[in-house]
Amino acid sequence: MKKGKIKRIGKRERKYVEEVLKTDFANSKSCGILERFEKAFAKKFHAEYAIAHANGTCTLHSALYAAGVRAGDEVITTPLTFASTWMTVLHADAVPVFADVVEDTFQIDPKKIEKLITPRTKAITTVALYGLAPEMDEIMAIAEEHNLMVIEDNAQCFLAKYKGRIVGSIGHLSSFSLQSTKHMSAGEGGLVCVNESDVAEDMADNIRRFSVLGYKNLSRAKGLVSKEDIQSPNYERHIQMGYNYRMSELCAAVGLGQLEHLDELVQRRIDSANLFIDAIGDCKWLKPQKTPKHSTNSYWALAARLTRADIPWAEFRKKFMEFGGDGIYGTWKVAYQEPMLQNATRNLSGKEKVIKATHKGKLQKYEAGLCPVAERVQKQILAFKTNYWDWSRAERQARILKKTISYYGN
Repeated sequence: MKKGKIKRIGKRERKYVEEVLKTDFANSKSCGILERFEKAFAKKFHAEYAIAHANGTCTLHSALYAAGVRAGDEVITTPLTFASTWMTVLHADAVPVFADVVEDTFQIDPKKIEKLITPRTKAITTVALYGLAPEMDEIMAIAEEHNLMVIEDNAQCFLAKYKGRIVGSIGHLSSFSLQSTKHMSAGEGGLVCVNESDVAEDMADNIRRFSVLGYKNLSRAKGLVSKEDIQSPNYERHIQMGYNYRMSELCAAVGLGQLEHLDELVQRRIDSANLFIDAIGDCKWLKPQKTPKHSTNSYWALAARLTRADIPWAEFRKKFMEFGGDGIYGTWKVAYQEPMLQNATRNLSGKEKVIKATHKGKLQKYEAGLCPVAERVQKQILAFKTNYWDWSRAERQARILKKTISYYGN
């Protein structure tokens, strides 16, 4: 089927940005774009509330705070993820605990989660890696049994479904990123979604105040302090700890425009990924991320495992690029093998000291062999771009992939 070019940034985004610029950034002239964006995002993702942030790292920190994670608590997460997932646990003075992954989906393994729960465990942070959700029903059942909060890190997953439900509407909280490479982008930015529960309103209020310096009069529905309050010398401003994490109205304007054609942006990535999957065909040694029948994948990237021992990862990438390929991304080093965490249990410096000082009990040893499946998969993953707004480029890249596979033989 013939597909043409689509515009990532179009008239909608420019229209809303112009609305903001006409206000001269004066709060008294605000066009309410931030509130409009938050409400529209919450509706799109079936959430009770959405609260906009400066980026998708702030969102995770705020979500952890709202989930009640405090110094010395443990948060179980995957080691196969971008650094923000586990670094924000350290920002909360808590301890990241790593559960291994399922080999063919690359997602956190619920069976491994359950074995890691201790009296200090407070939350589970899942990651919808490359656009696919983990087994959320199993994870939510574990969380309910042990009275844990679940935070969905969906930086790479927009509009995918898990058993008919939109990813991001299943956990207690979910985090989205609007960084420049994501399905929808405002250049930077992020949102925390709060899903239906008995404490949804309290969590949303806490997230708002935590993200705007702990201001007293802010709430889930109110993102600005009134002029009447702020001008009073008797106004007691700060009632809790908070950070300056709020999103700018310019980013909200672009985000609102992106949201209005998000289905188109996501579909282009899915179509591009399917081109690559077709190019891989029946190749026995290049295995795309498995999407279970009960899930859909929004394909932030098309990730595949290179399982032939006689083809080094770097050699395959080099040959692909020699044939005209755009390049292939590897995945991040397994979290606990990063220099910052590698020797954390040996009390080095900085945040590693925090781990020792705030945690009473036996620590996980961040060393090779902790999550053997994740360690193996991390070395194999080839991640192909899917953000081809010009369809002819996507077709060309798929042909180049097919040629590269043929070079090595099926």
